[in-house]
Amino acid sequence: MNDDAERQEEVFAFLADPAAHGGRKIVRIDTHAASVFLAGDRALKVKRSVRFPFLDYSTVAKRRRACEAELAVNAPYAPEIYRRVVPITREADGRLAVGGRGAPVEWAVEMRRFDETRTLDRLAGDIDEGLADALGRVVAAAHDRAPAIAADRWIAALGTDIDEHAAAFRQHPDVFAAAESEALARRWRAAYVRILPLLRERGRRGLVRRIHGDLHLGNIVLIDGKPVLFDAIEFSETIASGDLFYDLAFLLMDLLERGLAAAANIVLNRYLAQTRRLEDLDALATLPLLMSMRAAIRAKVTAARAQRADAAERPAIARAARRYFAFAQQAMAPAPARLVAVGGLSGTGKSRLAQALAPALAPMPGAVIVRSDVERKALFGVGETDKLPADAYAGDTNARVYGALADKARRIVGAGHSAIVDAVFARPQERAAIAAAAAAAGLPLRGLFLTADLQTRLGRVGARARSASDASDADAAVARAQEGYDLGRLEWTTIDAAGTPQDTLARAKVALARVD
Repeated sequence: MNDDAERQEEVFAFLADPAAHGGRKIVRIDTHAASVFLAGDRALKVKRSVRFPFLDYSTVAKRRRACEAELAVNAPYAPEIYRRVVPITREADGRLAVGGRGAPVEWAVEMRRFDETRTLDRLAGDIDEGLADALGRVVAAAHDRAPAIAADRWIAALGTDIDEHAAAFRQHPDVFAAAESEALARRWRAAYVRILPLLRERGRRGLVRRIHGDLHLGNIVLIDGKPVLFDAIEFSETIASGDLFYDLAFLLMDLLERGLAAAANIVLNRYLAQTRRLEDLDALATLPLLMSMRAAIRAKVTAARAQRADAAERPAIARAARRYFAFAQQAMAPAPARLVAVGGLSGTGKSRLAQALAPALAPMPGAVIVRSDVERKALFGVGETDKLPADAYAGDTNARVYGALADKARRIVGAGHSAIVDAVFARPQERAAIAAAAAAAGLPLRGLFLTADLQTRLGRVGARARSASDASDADAAVARAQEGYDLGRLEWTTIDAAGTPQDTLARAKVALARVD
């Protein structure tokens, strides 16, 4: 231990004393780079006197700058958590104080204490549709505020990381098989070369930014029922920089690795619905590599932890490292893209079926859903749940909406990802347009057309209208009017959707398996 670290121990002993916090009970949490002292509704985070290749907290001055950087980086994400940087001072009588009048001997980030049991890694089993949707919104909003940076340095670093990860795997031959490590590195290098022009173009468009950098479930907490991002990287501009999809990829990987495929799919779809950038559809091509690289980081860090652990703990930690490694391999072997169209009159359950099917349509994290109701609202510049007048559904507008659906579907599958297009598809020309989009991508179209009796449809559109939380404007009058539609020759697979959503899903899966 160096002299500075020895002096810091006095500060830690002081902060661990309830007397320094008005007699409140203290909880201390130590990591490799910081010590956190929890007392009442306050948390004080002190950087440890350490130096690693990726950070240097070896002097008081450097730790002060690191605390100030942490506050500056994280306050925009979580103003309800991050309060200020406070000195630990030496008073005239020689005693230490938090924020006293004496000379600073140490610095801390003062935060509002939150319930440590409410981080999403501890609540993973409770991440339902609503919370997953909220996660997608929160990440999209954070990325919208993130400042753009020069992209070249990060793009080059991503390529360098491939060799560094491969070297790290070689240091743990008892955890990672050498042949598998080298094969994975070769796949990474080929993928990196393939997506390099896309990354550079995204950099030119300002989509390489100062990101969170460590966006996994352990760094997201529920406060007042809402997900809040915290503990963003402050110690390295390179690590905290990247394509927005590199940030998103960490969250998606963490959800998928925990078996939360449905939540990961909802996060992705909500994120894309919020950003509404066509460039993000093209960027789906980067997800296999970016998710794989994020898993590789977890694999090598976990393997290093196994080396430091007690002998009894090592086997379990090594197994966790291998699981991350297996995920990294799986991400780099994506299944071919598929294009599925789900049609049917209002109230047949198209959107529910699309959402249920999407997580299971490879590659990870499932299909992107393109929905006519949402595209129509975007065309008119209104929110998803805002109501549109009847003339917004006129013939010319319909053609524009269906054209947008086909264009988006082409971009999604062109990026190697699967797409589900959700629309009525009552007219032969609308079905022909989406079939042409599939043909242009060199894919067969999997068309499903849902049917249900009028009374069933009326009940469903009525319930949906009462909820006021869905993008569809269809009501009972619309449902009745659709009974007179001439569908023309229907070549898609017809699915009886009059039963439960589970029944419809089962029939749809059988139909998709049959055509494959």
